[in-house]
Amino acid sequence: MKKIIAALIAIAALPALAAQIEGKVVRVSDGDTIEVLDQNNRSQRVRFLGIDSPELKQDYGRAARKNLSNKIAGKKVTVNFDERDRYGRILGTVYLGEDNINLSQIEDGYAWYYRYYARDVRPSLRRAYDRAETQAKKARLGLWQQKDPTPPWDWRRENRRR
Repeated sequence: MKKIIAALIAIAALPALAAQIEGKVVRVSDGDTIEVLDQNNRSQRVRFLGIDSPELKQDYGRAARKNLSNKIAGKKVTVNFDERDRYGRILGTVYLGEDNINLSQIEDGYAWYYRYYARDVRPSLRRAYDRAETQAKKARLGLWQQKDPTPPWDWRRENRRR
């Protein structure tokens, strides 16, 4: 019995099986959320894993959405994911061909590397996201043109109270 319980615990500790969808981007909601019409003609909401863009009402929020829209609106993308968030959105990494669009948003200065959820991101991507954010800050790209930009997680917390 102890061996069976140990085996079940070991299985439960394994990472979730990765899944993938392909489809056309039919809506860019903001700088880190899109809708994809998948291969089964179903609309899938996708939240970009490992990044956080300014909210639309924040400085650079609309610019982040526009940057993302210019890259992928109306195009076929691939989304790799392991899970959904509490709102039912796919939490994934979005690719246009070989280009990691999550990383691209950070490189362009329109998203933070969301370190709070770093454990959910592959280690190689963690390093890439961290480097990209550092480079965007140094180059003062996008939101980094501001002296001290407010991270969206702080902005959301402050605006929830109102």
